[in-house]
Amino acid sequence: MQTSSGTESDRNAAGASPADAPSAPGPRNAKAAGGTGVALRMLWLVVVAAIGIGGYAWIDQRRASEALQRDVAQRLADADAANAQARARESDIADRLRETQAQIASLETRVNESQAQQASLDALYRDLAPSRDELALTEIEQILVLASQQLALAGNVESALTALQVADGKLARLDRPQWGPLRRALAHDIDRLKAVPYVDVAGISIRIDQVIAAINALPLALDERIPPSAPVAPPVADSGWRRLLQELWAQLRDVIRIEVTNRPPAPLVTPEQAFFLRENLRLRLLSARIALLSRDDRTFKADLEAATAWLAEYFDPNAKSVQSAIATLQQQAAVTMPGEMPDLSRSLEALRMLKAAGERIQERAPARAPARAR
Repeated sequence: MQTSSGTESDRNAAGASPADAPSAPGPRNAKAAGGTGVALRMLWLVVVAAIGIGGYAWIDQRRASEALQRDVAQRLADADAANAQARARESDIADRLRETQAQIASLETRVNESQAQQASLDALYRDLAPSRDELALTEIEQILVLASQQLALAGNVESALTALQVADGKLARLDRPQWGPLRRALAHDIDRLKAVPYVDVAGISIRIDQVIAAINALPLALDERIPPSAPVAPPVADSGWRRLLQELWAQLRDVIRIEVTNRPPAPLVTPEQAFFLRENLRLRLLSARIALLSRDDRTFKADLEAATAWLAEYFDPNAKSVQSAIATLQQQAAVTMPGEMPDLSRSLEALRMLKAAGERIQERAPARAPARAR
């Protein structure tokens, strides 16, 4: 820049005074002209260099810009691809989420159905398979019902007492506080049964059956015979008329018998009447046995007394079988029968109250189960 300004000032100086310039150039002017050419060349070199540098810089900048554009385009393409992939993944995730939500809804439905089925199965199990306490109460109820039937129908105090003791022992092993009233009722009924006088019903019934079985073999009073007379020695050979008299006398002794006794005459009983007599005696003894089983003391003693009177009147009192039958019946008639038999109503009522309380608790349980399920 300084070279160009110096050249312009030189030109102005040269042009300002053309008249003053020498007519012939001197060495000084030649040097000046040479310097101006060098400066111009240098200027041109600088300009060319600047133009070259600028062109190179422009080309380089263009290359860099193109590279940057390619890089940006590549990155934009990658970003678009990544975005598209992300959208695809997002769509896939959304689809999976919808499927998962549908599966969760299906699982929730199945869980609800399973809970409903479980509640139904629990209720069914409670109905079909009661708890240990319910089984114990059911078993004790059966024991008490059987004991009550034994008392009411057969008057079997021993069996009823044993049954109550078994029931009380079972309750004692389970040891439930809520069963206290039932145990107290059982203890009360056990004490009442122990206070009943003992009667060997089975033994008395067996002895009556023995007399019934021997009725057909008992001899009647009319069957009693005078012991046969001693055999008569064969007659010695004698005349015919004496032998005839002896035979007539023997036949007359067989036809007519004379007996001296202080007993009343035996009643006359035909064979047909004898059959009905034995059957009526058997019916009397069977009625006595039924009265024994039903604890009917009045009927029992009346039947035995009537049977004893029939044996003494119509049967041979000297026969050992008749004497044994009479003694047996008199011995059984002397047994004191218990009065009114106790019942087990108190124990049965306490048991029913316990079962009713358990059923009320079971009715409340299903109402709470659905609340827990929700």
